[in-house]
Amino acid sequence: MKILYICTHNRCRSVLCEAITNASSGPLQAQSAGSQPVGEVHPLSLQYLAEKGYRTEGLKSQSWDEFEDYEADLVITVCDSAAGESCPVYFGKSLKMHWGLEDPSKLEGSDEDKALAFYHTIDIIEQRVAALAELAKRSLSDESFSREQLKDSLVKLGAR
Repeated sequence: MKILYICTHNRCRSVLCEAITNASSGPLQAQSAGSQPVGEVHPLSLQYLAEKGYRTEGLKSQSWDEFEDYEADLVITVCDSAAGESCPVYFGKSLKMHWGLEDPSKLEGSDEDKALAFYHTIDIIEQRVAALAELAKRSLSDESFSREQLKDSLVKLGAR
């Protein structure tokens, strides 16, 4: 299952999702993009991913325009701003869903507060990706598992 995570600036939450998804054991392949990318990944995103053992090589902030030919099975917005934007028409066949995640990079506070915020967001993403991997396995192995059942399951997953 090919997934495209979208966040407005593609510097924190969507990048965290991409790295965690690509490290998962399951039939998932992820990319991330932004509707208005800033051009660089937030340094704390890279730091806390690395501290949790995730690969950070190749992670970058990029435009969703670069994914016109990606043919994602699933497009997941991870910030409220991106959820409110109209997706490009080339994502038309993709299932779409929203995973509301607070932006840990915007937290003001001590280094410890920031670390806790990043780890909390990473924990949520890990739980959702594990459940998503199970859904993907099921949809691939069970021919009676319809697109509508997958969509309903994905909606429930995003509400966690």
